[in-house]
Amino acid sequence: MARLLYRLGSTAYRRWPYFIAGWLLLAVVLGSLAAAFSKPMVDSFSIPGIPSEKAADIQQELFPEAEDAFDSVPVSIVVSAPEGHTLAEPEYQAAIQHLIDEVPTLPQTAAENPQLVAPALAPEGASPGAATLSDDGRTGILGFEWDVAGPSDLEKTSIDDLKDLLSDTADEYGLTVEANGAGTAAMEPPGGTAELIGIGIALIVLLLTFGSFIAAGMPLLNAIFGVGLGMTGITAMTALMDIGSSTPMLATMIGLAVGIDYTLFILARYRSELSHTGDRAHAAGIAVGTAGSAVVFAGLTVLIALSALAVVRIPFLTAMGLAAAATVFVAVMVALTLLPALLGLSKSWAFRGKVRDYAPKRDEHGRVHNNGVRWARLLAKAPVAWALGAVLLLGALAVPITQMYLAFPTDSTAASDTTQRKAADLKSEAFGPGREGPMTLVVDGRGIANDDERQAAFDQVQAWAEKQDDVAYASIVATNAPFKDGAPDGVGTGAIINITPSSGPDDPATLDLLEALRDGQSAIEDQTDTVVGVTGLTAITTDVSDRLNGALPIYLAVVIGLAFILLVLVFRSILVPLTATLGFLLSVLATLGATVAIFQEGAFGIFEGQPIVSFMPVFLIGVVFGLAMDYQVFLVTRMREAHVHGLPMHEAVVDGFRNSARVVVAAASIMVAVFSGFILEDDAVVKSMGFALAASIIFDAFIVRMVLIPSVLYLLGEKAWWLPAWLDRILPNVDIEGESLERDSAPVSVTKGDEDRELVSV
Repeated sequence: MARLLYRLGSTAYRRWPYFIAGWLLLAVVLGSLAAAFSKPMVDSFSIPGIPSEKAADIQQELFPEAEDAFDSVPVSIVVSAPEGHTLAEPEYQAAIQHLIDEVPTLPQTAAENPQLVAPALAPEGASPGAATLSDDGRTGILGFEWDVAGPSDLEKTSIDDLKDLLSDTADEYGLTVEANGAGTAAMEPPGGTAELIGIGIALIVLLLTFGSFIAAGMPLLNAIFGVGLGMTGITAMTALMDIGSSTPMLATMIGLAVGIDYTLFILARYRSELSHTGDRAHAAGIAVGTAGSAVVFAGLTVLIALSALAVVRIPFLTAMGLAAAATVFVAVMVALTLLPALLGLSKSWAFRGKVRDYAPKRDEHGRVHNNGVRWARLLAKAPVAWALGAVLLLGALAVPITQMYLAFPTDSTAASDTTQRKAADLKSEAFGPGREGPMTLVVDGRGIANDDERQAAFDQVQAWAEKQDDVAYASIVATNAPFKDGAPDGVGTGAIINITPSSGPDDPATLDLLEALRDGQSAIEDQTDTVVGVTGLTAITTDVSDRLNGALPIYLAVVIGLAFILLVLVFRSILVPLTATLGFLLSVLATLGATVAIFQEGAFGIFEGQPIVSFMPVFLIGVVFGLAMDYQVFLVTRMREAHVHGLPMHEAVVDGFRNSARVVVAAASIMVAVFSGFILEDDAVVKSMGFALAASIIFDAFIVRMVLIPSVLYLLGEKAWWLPAWLDRILPNVDIEGESLERDSAPVSVTKGDEDRELVSV
């Protein structure tokens, strides 16, 4: 491994024009493919095999013209008159007419778009769920859909124009006007404020690390190029698979962070090698052969964790994981080849543009004596206390996880200052909370030949549904009877029953209702000779959450199992990978606990309380495990490198911190900055993921890898590198420490003596 990467790094340095040209050519090819074959991104959370998906398939057979719940982009405009007034008053009728006239003129609406209809009470004999005017006449609903194929095609400018219209109407006519629905939010493409904040902080950290503008710019340039290439590749991937509109944001978040970090590690090693040799091509080869080996295995752990999302059999999560994994793969290849090519281009200018000189302090033996050394020796004085303190702290942070409530975000759980939340609150107050979380009951009567019997069966199913606990009302809203002369000709073979719960979409009582409907499904089917299924957004998101929860143990076992094998290969040890994995479990539990406390419970008043998005635990485990192993590999491989070259365990730990602690701290700080920037995004999912990822890096890099792991290694001593003889014989030697390389910068070995040993070059 080390020899192969040495040749790659030194060749890229010497033949830099070819490597740079190759990357630029790849960018052009991917860009051309994306432009020619890309398809729109989708926002479907459907999973083949779940009950709601089966019901939706039956609905599609009976009602081919019916639109998928996730493809529609409806908008509900909620208007409310002031206290003591009604919408029937002339000035408010004028406001409603103004909205009816102006909405069709908005961008992304079409002339054939269904016209808005003034709010009205439910027709005589119809379900109250059909009403668009509250009983007191104060609140009404006007609805329309954007003329787009799906939510991902909706432009932010269209929504901005809608909001301006609502605001102007409210100001002019003196009533409350809000809007919600899938058509009131647009996914912004990557490249906004979040990324700029992360890049800005990363530049500051890199300047402090290298003291040079040119050196600080190289990791940023590599990361931005890698992310751009990854985003282009994701766009091209839409030609082959469905990709959600939130996938580019998450892939950008991860790709930017690892892209900077991987380049930073190799560049720092290159600078270190220059102090031992004047041959820059050789120094680049050594840096790629050693630090690059660590980058390869660190990247592999991330790729395993992200790609393994496919085992949970959830299409949108699989696409998200594969897209992010592809971006990480690009980041690894850019660090291994484009960075040394840029070093070959810049040559002696690589560390020019200095803001400060790099002049580390050295001890009496000429070894660097930095804060990493001081910290390692501080831990060595009381490793038991430090290890116990880290475990207790992370354990305390994990406690809130017992209260975790997983769900998909809805307008009812949006921030209270958003128009979506205000509209949802107005609807709940006027029509009941269940208006925001209806369920669709699909009834298949194709097994009944007689029209009268089918109608009786539909009515029986409707009566059964309405008698369930927590049902406000249930009514047959459509049948698939053919029309003749403007009227239904017969009964039809299928019916749709709209069920409005008494509770809101995020209320546990609504989930109990869904379970009750499904528990009684077989009995009503036997009684009526029909096939019945429950679908709709509430049912679909609930089923997705259940599938995610059930897949979590399988995913965890696959990821940890594969990564454990990889780490055994890297460290040639059983205990080091075991402690690394246990440390990860502590950090991810602490992260979930902190996320529950801050996001769900609203601790400290930073965020308003709302459920944790259902795919957070699975995705967080995948990402955090990969990133956690990055720091494990970068830090502990330097310890193993020193140990392989003769240092005892105590000094090897110190030497690992001497050479890697500063860079690991810088890399972790950059990741925290990049992830934290996404907390400023409007999207609740991206916001919570940004917080969780930033918190996970703080817990894992600064508590687990910088405190717990070295303390445990001190306690284990030489036993840390124990490996059964039979396993040692069959494991291939990947030489991640670069032992096989001929180097002017070989690690030091130690002569036997007292505590203040004399170190000599090997």
